[in-house]
Amino acid sequence: MASKVFFTDMTTNPNMNLLQKLELLLKKVQLENIVKEGDFVAIKLHFGEYGNLAFVRPQYVRVIVDYIKRCGGKPFLTDANTLYVGHRSNAVDHIVNAILNGFTYEVVGAPVIVADGLKGTDEVEIEVNGNYVKKAKIGSAIAMADVVVAVTHFKGHEQTGFGGTIKNVGMGSASRRGKLEQHSESKPYVEEEKCVGCGTCARYCPSGAVRIVEKKARIDYDVCIGCGQCIVMCSYGAMSPRWDSSAEILSKKMVEYTKAVLKDKRAVFVSFIMNVSPDCDCWNMNKPPVAPDIGITASTDPVALDQACIDLVLKHSHGDPFKGVHPNTDWTVQLAYAEEIGLGTRNYELIEVACNLP
Repeated sequence: MASKVFFTDMTTNPNMNLLQKLELLLKKVQLENIVKEGDFVAIKLHFGEYGNLAFVRPQYVRVIVDYIKRCGGKPFLTDANTLYVGHRSNAVDHIVNAILNGFTYEVVGAPVIVADGLKGTDEVEIEVNGNYVKKAKIGSAIAMADVVVAVTHFKGHEQTGFGGTIKNVGMGSASRRGKLEQHSESKPYVEEEKCVGCGTCARYCPSGAVRIVEKKARIDYDVCIGCGQCIVMCSYGAMSPRWDSSAEILSKKMVEYTKAVLKDKRAVFVSFIMNVSPDCDCWNMNKPPVAPDIGITASTDPVALDQACIDLVLKHSHGDPFKGVHPNTDWTVQLAYAEEIGLGTRNYELIEVACNLP
């Protein structure tokens, strides 16, 4: 049976702007039937690393917050700390980063709560008994919420091909220990014949695992966290992932983590296909978009939603823009595996929500 995915494009008029169109989507997905009086509602989003401007704007989030409040829910904005060292690796810096990017109470109408606490150790183990993950380590604020509303910036990703709802929920809700578990088999290696010893990889390595020795990069695998930043930063193609199924396993672990997060949860998923950057919002900058601004989608099925988003990107692009920027990454893995383990279906009905242009 096909899942319903609601979609609205970027068309507006003086009587219907994008904020109002987002509210129409929330009505179509029947958020009022999902949020009950007194529910703690985790609005799971990515606050964007400071300097990156491709994240979902807080004005959109305010529409969702106000809608949840009208339903009687208690919304809070949340994300878990990052595995790499940066502006979002602890709760203090994470909240400051969110404020700098506009997620203040005055703007969004809800508090920011970092899901896994001060140092990324506040977690709840949720049994999933998957092929790769037995007990997922989920940030406690998300694990203890009654409802999850995932608000996702749909984009490319250097390790999973694209970053959609599954990545936002599965990777983004994991505690630091959970993120490490997902990344543990995706560590890169150095193609020495391509390495010029420029040191860029070492400068940007968040864990200090890369050093330059005799004008060649060297990786300390006891320190490497498998984040893939060195791969993206290398201009010479010398830092390469191990394509011995490591990227595939990461995607499948991420799917199993998503299943753990949503276990016994009511949930709604909203994705913004705008500013479709080639890489993750974890970078402190964003590269030019690889696809046009397309619109906003919403569903109660995370797999159908991600499939619809990728289909819309492919429809409005020349070829596959994500394959173009990450040629060795297969984004189909996460969708196929998510359907296989019953997270949702790739079969969907796209229902366009028009803005009644005169």
